[in-house]
Amino acid sequence: MYIRHMQSVSRQAFRCFQLSTTRTTNRNFGIAAISVNKCPRYCAVLLPLFAVVSNVECSADLATKSHYSTAAAVDMSNGDYKNAGSIYEFNVKDTHGNDVSLEKYKGQVILIVNIASKCGLTKNNYQKLTDLKEKYGERGLTILNFPCNQFGSQMPEADGEAMVCHLRDSKADIGEVFAKIDVNGDNAAPLYKYLKAKQSGTLGSGIKWNFTKFLVNREGIPVNRYAPTTDPMDIAKDIEKLL
Repeated sequence: MYIRHMQSVSRQAFRCFQLSTTRTTNRNFGIAAISVNKCPRYCAVLLPLFAVVSNVECSADLATKSHYSTAAAVDMSNGDYKNAGSIYEFNVKDTHGNDVSLEKYKGQVILIVNIASKCGLTKNNYQKLTDLKEKYGERGLTILNFPCNQFGSQMPEADGEAMVCHLRDSKADIGEVFAKIDVNGDNAAPLYKYLKAKQSGTLGSGIKWNFTKFLVNREGIPVNRYAPTTDPMDIAKDIEKLL
């Protein structure tokens, strides 16, 4: 009796509500992506006891919400970042607002970049960061991208769906994407305060523009810093030394 009831439910269990649907296969994302108008497609799955609403987002690669580690990290407010031993002691937010402990990336070579969508450097950096990920991703390179709107308001996209759709439309398969942050000033993210303290620039520690890059070794220690105009592929030789 129970089996017949479940079979009856399963025949009418999945109903999707959308305005218009297109199916596209994007380079670098591997499988077809479903987009609805400005991106989301909402589906209600009706089960015997409850309803589950899931959001099918633009890109299977960038939009998937992983189960991140939320292990407690040192409180990095009020200058405690200066005492951090590595980036693994920091917590950040992903583009959907989930807590992420950077300990999740322990043992990997990491490139950290502050990205922007409307900058003159955007097209080249998106393409070359994608190339770096494709070339070294399976060997242990992870790229952590932090959108920042501090330089000429050149990152207007909001976090979440808007950011995911922007990167998909730009064919930017650039790695992990986090919530928008400040990288300079009193409200700068503690992670960036730490990075700047460990690797200062040629004219002071402040981030000069979009697409400043920090290279971090497998122990979580920042070992190099690159100017916004440095082509990501020019960092390849330094990445290879750490892999």
